[in-house]
Amino acid sequence: MEIEWRKSSRSTDTGNCLEVAVKDGEVLIRESDDPGVIIRTTRAKLRAFLDGAAAGEFDDLA
Repeated sequence: MEIEWRKSSRSTDTGNCLEVAVKDGEVLIRESDDPGVIIRTTRAKLRAFLDGAAAGEFDDLA
């Protein structure tokens, strides 16, 4: 099964983005300009992170 990577519509053409995919129930995350490193996590952990991001908890990093 081939992995179908997705990225945000706000990503740039210069590879300035993260890509996500799902395989065997795991969420995979990688940088588009360095796709050799893949982070594996669960949907629950990703949801907790996204909820924190939506609440502004990481705004100081951007």
